[in-house]
Amino acid sequence: MPPPGKRRACGGLIERTRPLDFTFDRKHNQGFEGDTLASALLANGVYLTGRSFKYHRPRGIQGSGYEEPATVVQLAGSEDATNMPVTRVALYDRLVATSINCWPSPNFDVGAVAQTVARLLPAGFYYKTFMWPHWHLFEPFIRRAAGLGRAPSSDPKALHYETRFDHCDVLVVGAGPAGLMAAQIGGRSGARVLLVDDDDRVGGRLLADGGTITGRPASDWISDIAEELDDLPNVTRLRNASAWAYHEHNFIMLTEQRPDEPHVFQRTRRIRAKQVIVATGAIERPIVFANNDRPGVMLASAARTYVNRYAVKPGVRTAVFSNNDSAWQAAVDLDAAGVTVVAIVDVRQHVADSLTEPFRSKGTEIHLGSVVKEAIGAKHVKAVRIASREGDGEKLIQCDLLCVSGGWNPAVHLFSQSRGTLRYDTTLATFVPHVPRENTLCAGSVNGKFDLAGCLSDGLQAGRAAVKACKLTPASVAAPQTVVGPGYHIEPFWGVGPAGSGTKAFVDVQNDVTVADLELAAREGFAAVEHAKRYTTAGMGVDQGKTGNVNVIGVLAGIGRSEPRAVGTTTFRPPYVPVEFGAIAGHRPGPLVLSYRHTPMTQWHQDRGAVMYEAGARWRRPGYYPLPGESFQQTVNRESAAVRHGLGIYDGTPLGKFELRGPDALALLELVYTNRWADLIEGHGRYGLMLTDDGLILDDGVSFKLGDGHYLMTTSTARADAVYRHLEEMLQVHRKHWQVNITPVTEQWANATVCGPKARDFMMAVGTSIGLTNQDFPFMCMRDGTVAGVPARVFRVSYTGELSYEINVACRYGLALWEALISAGERFGVTPIGSEANHVLRVEKGFLSLGHEVDGTADPHDLGISWLIAKNKDDFIGKRALEIRRANSRPRRELVGLLTEKRDETVPEGSPITPGGRKEKTEGFVSACVWSVVQERTVALAMLENGRARMGESIAVRLKGKVVRAEVTAPAFYDPKGEKLRS
Repeated sequence: MPPPGKRRACGGLIERTRPLDFTFDRKHNQGFEGDTLASALLANGVYLTGRSFKYHRPRGIQGSGYEEPATVVQLAGSEDATNMPVTRVALYDRLVATSINCWPSPNFDVGAVAQTVARLLPAGFYYKTFMWPHWHLFEPFIRRAAGLGRAPSSDPKALHYETRFDHCDVLVVGAGPAGLMAAQIGGRSGARVLLVDDDDRVGGRLLADGGTITGRPASDWISDIAEELDDLPNVTRLRNASAWAYHEHNFIMLTEQRPDEPHVFQRTRRIRAKQVIVATGAIERPIVFANNDRPGVMLASAARTYVNRYAVKPGVRTAVFSNNDSAWQAAVDLDAAGVTVVAIVDVRQHVADSLTEPFRSKGTEIHLGSVVKEAIGAKHVKAVRIASREGDGEKLIQCDLLCVSGGWNPAVHLFSQSRGTLRYDTTLATFVPHVPRENTLCAGSVNGKFDLAGCLSDGLQAGRAAVKACKLTPASVAAPQTVVGPGYHIEPFWGVGPAGSGTKAFVDVQNDVTVADLELAAREGFAAVEHAKRYTTAGMGVDQGKTGNVNVIGVLAGIGRSEPRAVGTTTFRPPYVPVEFGAIAGHRPGPLVLSYRHTPMTQWHQDRGAVMYEAGARWRRPGYYPLPGESFQQTVNRESAAVRHGLGIYDGTPLGKFELRGPDALALLELVYTNRWADLIEGHGRYGLMLTDDGLILDDGVSFKLGDGHYLMTTSTARADAVYRHLEEMLQVHRKHWQVNITPVTEQWANATVCGPKARDFMMAVGTSIGLTNQDFPFMCMRDGTVAGVPARVFRVSYTGELSYEINVACRYGLALWEALISAGERFGVTPIGSEANHVLRVEKGFLSLGHEVDGTADPHDLGISWLIAKNKDDFIGKRALEIRRANSRPRRELVGLLTEKRDETVPEGSPITPGGRKEKTEGFVSACVWSVVQERTVALAMLENGRARMGESIAVRLKGKVVRAEVTAPAFYDPKGEKLRS
């Protein structure tokens, strides 16, 4: 059992009948169900829990939630994770955790030697120290010395992550009193309500602060409202769910820890809400003074949480240091729990008698108009040195716990992520929400309501407003009655500087940022809050400045003799809390973020051992079909040779296809293509080139005329979506009066392309109603009919340079057609081929490929296809930009072929071509290099400066460690006149 004197004998929200064993820093301890690791450590008398980021100073537990700035731990076992705030680790049986950034232990840490040279390690020292002779010499050491944990090493498959999508009318973030009221009225009004909270219980601060509502303990009211919400079918309540990102259009991301399903470790939800109510509460901030980071220095609200919720006494004798009223109530609760309150130090000269009298009668020292100058003690607080605000009358007070409260900061992070603006409230001495950008309402403490009655009323009003915005009638709900307190009074006070040359006063405890660091940043010209943040790393730790950032702003304001509102805030960015990469990705063993697109034949390819590639707009298509014992190159050679000498078949379904229909369809083709289309005959097709506004190639493809005002446009797989956007932009922005409907039909048609010298004989053997002679079915034509008994649309287009028939059928017939073709093709030696063989065949022919020769910098002249530019067209997209570019006399890179000196030597795609192979300005690059089955040697395509004028010249391709010589040739190595494909 936990040692006596630390755990209270009764009280708290822990389940004392369910003890849990856990290990921390190789020592066995025990806690209870309902504990966090932090509360269990305090109950076991463990106060020294880690070492600091830079100076390796002793650190203990300071907070009770995600704001914890001092202690993060490493979890081991099946839930291997790092940099976890100790206050947010729910205790479970056999938990194993270790301290971070200390060796061999927090009690004796070799890294503490850094404290002896602390004067040499001010903010920004790494920028100045490690630049010479080169940063990379120091980088490995600096990364090892960084005060964070190690990346998880366990098998991530042991943890199951999930992703879900949700929609709701009202999303309430936070289940404190304001959030519960908002959810209640939303639920009673019939709205679809999603209530999320990062705790395993609803109630928020009520779980620690208590109070009375409608004359009963607040815990009873919490139980009643939670039961009602759970019974409402239109209300969903999520526990242990942290909302960490608020994006445009009310898109919220949150992650559930250990949801109800036992097989799920974490679940990330992506939520779209009509109305969002941010009821995230407020975070208590510390006060800056010398050695304010020592173990035993704790936020007053955290101490109140430990004694009330977890029944743990975090100390025996405590002093309280504050500038506001809330810390006095914490002192009351500590006193009631048996912790001796030896002194209360308040920076204010006047405090209400109702707060001071109970302590005066008990003999507690009360020091008004005073400050804590320094915490005394190394590995734990032993005493505090106090003085008047003017610095005189110093006194030493013996204590082992110092509870600090510098005021409350509304947790405006989500509101600010949604681009809502903030204003500085001088009465509250903090930033509060101002103007929302999204459909956002704030309620409770996040809205600056720091009393229970104000939170309940504010939550009710926000709930009503959200219901009305959803066009529903708010139910009749009254705010419950509660005891109205004296209000919340605060005097802005950010802290005092170091008490001497050997002490430090921290504004950011997690990143070891001191007041002196901020002063240095200001002296060196980094006084702007965003600059100071990056120069000092203030607010860049795991806690993201939840406790320290407003103090940073206050100190910068003091340095610049301005007001906090003039300093402003830094940018609030997701995530609000640490989120594991596994939770963001979810359980996706296959495609990530966007699902793959499959053809009807995909499973057939996979069953035959095809190596699948991702192509274009997320399509999965075969790369090659290796046989047992066959190497990659052998496979590609076999498939390529089958097309050149026999019969090949490939799945061409992913090719982009669009139907253009309307009286202005022809005008659209004339606008987007460089060549003429008015004389195209029905049933015929034409190769076209599409340019961008700057005269560079966007895409190429073949379009067919199906009838008057009716065309079928084909595009490359990779650029299909881009072409669609391009066409729609023309119609919706530039030619709004044109009557053209564009229908994407890529997924409507399955495509099986048969190619090779035996293709015509094969088609006749399969059986087709389409005439196959050159006279009946010439090149660049289409015919409708049947193939293997299936209604089909067949095109004579070739990407391989051989006689080809592209057979298109409705997708529901795709697999049946494919299997029929494979079966009938057995006696012809039909060979399925993938994109690798297609790449070889197109390089042999000198055909263009997006991403290779068409790289976003080339125009038609560069690629030797200027014949596609109509000389008598008045206009087409990119025409003027192309003319301006060609008027420039500077040399350009042009498409050429390359033959390496050694017939079997290949060079990687993208390899630079330089004069003599030296490290000089490149003359171009190799766009493709393959082994040619017809030339029986390596052939390549390249973009070479003034390439067409350099035929026969020897050039040098520069590789790592060697130079490859090659001869410049025409970019066509097979059937340059195209006789094969027209046969």
